[in-house]
Amino acid sequence: MKALLMHPDRDFDGEQPVPAHAQTLAQDLELSTLWDAMAGGDAFLRDVARKAILLSTNNDAETVQHRQQVLADAIAHPQEVRELYALAVEAIEGRKKYWFGVFMNYPSGVLRSAIGLMQFFTEMLQKLRVFAEHKGRDFSSPGFSALFEMLRTEFDDSYLATVRQHLKTLKFDGGVLISASLGHGGEGVGHVLRLPPEKPSLWERLLHRGPAQYGFRLHERDEAGARMLGEIEDCGVNLVANALGQSCDHVLGFFQMLRTELAFYVACLNLHEQLGQAQAPWCMPAMADTGALQLACNDLRDACLALKMGSGVVGNTVQAQGKGLIVITGANQGGKSSFLRACGVAQLMMQTGMFVCAQAYAGERCNGVFTHYKREEDASFKSGKLDEELSRLNDIADAIQPGCLFLSNESFASTNEREGSEIAWQTVEALRDRRIRVMAVTHLFDFAHRLAADNRADALFLRAQRREDGSRSFKLEVGEPLSTSFGEDLYAQVFGANADQANVKEKPTGASVAHDDKRPVTGAQT
Repeated sequence: MKALLMHPDRDFDGEQPVPAHAQTLAQDLELSTLWDAMAGGDAFLRDVARKAILLSTNNDAETVQHRQQVLADAIAHPQEVRELYALAVEAIEGRKKYWFGVFMNYPSGVLRSAIGLMQFFTEMLQKLRVFAEHKGRDFSSPGFSALFEMLRTEFDDSYLATVRQHLKTLKFDGGVLISASLGHGGEGVGHVLRLPPEKPSLWERLLHRGPAQYGFRLHERDEAGARMLGEIEDCGVNLVANALGQSCDHVLGFFQMLRTELAFYVACLNLHEQLGQAQAPWCMPAMADTGALQLACNDLRDACLALKMGSGVVGNTVQAQGKGLIVITGANQGGKSSFLRACGVAQLMMQTGMFVCAQAYAGERCNGVFTHYKREEDASFKSGKLDEELSRLNDIADAIQPGCLFLSNESFASTNEREGSEIAWQTVEALRDRRIRVMAVTHLFDFAHRLAADNRADALFLRAQRREDGSRSFKLEVGEPLSTSFGEDLYAQVFGANADQANVKEKPTGASVAHDDKRPVTGAQT
């Protein structure tokens, strides 16, 4: 028995190790916010959501389509999916009543426990079948349809009645019938459990004289004799106890996998409800094959930011078909990092088989998502910030492969303009040579200007909008890099519009100057 809700041909492998860079990816894209929303306070839901998203780049197009169809069914019938999930949880939690601890070391104890557990599982399977008969026909996805068809056909009344009859027989209410042979020293060998004979009718008992029977009775204080009889019984029921125990494990495994795979869709329903409360758009994305260089989005928003801020998040519309390099520049605090994070989160959600936070989204499958974001000074650093950035870049270089997506957010801003631009340029060139898609937010004008001067057909340059009054629209538009990030706007916000002009013109603390044209570094904080 297989649930087949996460993959069309196999169970979801929750034990598969997540990528080595998963912690960095979660930190840079703020995935914990997404997972908390999906969990709704349930640790199990959070764990399933976390593993499904971090393992998303292993999914092929068939798996993504399969999950999208199942998820569409779940969104159309949220109450029924939650009810089905509750049945799976009830089955797993209810088994604890049939675990007898110390008695599980003896075959007779295993048998009694397995009988009670299988009786309970039989009732739960009947509940699932009744659910499939009454509500399953409203579902249209291949995943749910196959699950409900299996429940209807394999667990009909005749089958469950047969199971109950076998369990009744295994209780051995009339005693255990065992045959054996005598071995060396009169020891019993070759114990075989026999079906108990049918009880004769009263008329047969009166008229039919059976063969002579011999027996004995144990004294109530004969502990050694009772122990010996128990050992003989264990020898007889050992095989059937093991078989029934394995059957219980098989049915339990089905309920556990059903719970795990349904948990993913319940978590998606939780996220869907919270995005609805935030008035954020959502859509089922279209995914092209790796290398198609497809990216087109309408009103794409950062799902994590929408969960935090609600309806105040601004979306962006971008057409980037055929673009393997996207460079984002422009005004400070203009929405560049939010858009980059929105693209990374949308990529993972799409490959997980989920909806994305946009009115429309079309992307391509990638073999992995890697992030390289700037880090604030940390006491745990064993060396300078540039050394730390290069160390992380080295780890990425060891793991990244063709067909991956590389997201860079203000990388190499810890050094001067000339050095940072050169390192960034060489990094991007090396990644593009290996057919790795790059999206970079940068304040390094020399780096961005050098890329723009190449007039590459596969490059797209976006710029954060700045209104005439210096305010931000948080919208991105196509545009070549500018030599300033308008740090004066932020200065005016902090110190007031009438601040001393001399202070405005003064070089901000921590800014550096390029050696070639004395142009202020645009990545300096003001």
